[in-house]
Amino acid sequence: MPPPAGALGEGREAGVDLAAATAAARDLLRALGVDTDRPGTAGTPERMARAYAELLDPPPFTLTTFPNEEGYDEVVLARGIPFRSVCEHHLLPFVGVAHVGYLPGDRIVGLSKLARVVEHLAARPQVQERLTSQVATLLQQRLAPRGVGVVLDAEHLCMSVRGVRATGARTRTSALLGRMRTDGRTRTEFLALTDARAT
Repeated sequence: MPPPAGALGEGREAGVDLAAATAAARDLLRALGVDTDRPGTAGTPERMARAYAELLDPPPFTLTTFPNEEGYDEVVLARGIPFRSVCEHHLLPFVGVAHVGYLPGDRIVGLSKLARVVEHLAARPQVQERLTSQVATLLQQRLAPRGVGVVLDAEHLCMSVRGVRATGARTRTSALLGRMRTDGRTRTEFLALTDARAT
């Protein structure tokens, strides 16, 4: 039996201090030689603070589940879920799509909640590998399915606009649990549905 469905996001640290974030953004921009006193950039520190607050603070939601009354036992897949997160190494965004699937057990989940799980876990400084595993683990713990599969495909601005500047390069990660990992046919079916087969 899965744990009770509760709100995700409760117990997070106290809200954003926008005034302090704005002051810090102004100091950072000035230290980088940006004039924050001219008309075009006077409001930039506050806009910058608000933008990061939006990226890093998702609203809580409840992971709604329902009895699997029909006994559905095939793969359920939400494909191409758009997401954005922030690389914890450079605080630059990475943006892509998530493919999230599971093999139902006694319960099924509201389909929009698969996207909400990705959004919720992405809204913090992250690395793609951890995010992929966190989505799979949360669904395994909260839903108790027979298997979970997650594939993330993203472009990282820390790689495309700085350093090597490999514009257009994408990173793909996967996490497979339960039968998605141990049953070769189920694993192949899931990866085929996500178009994530090895080439």
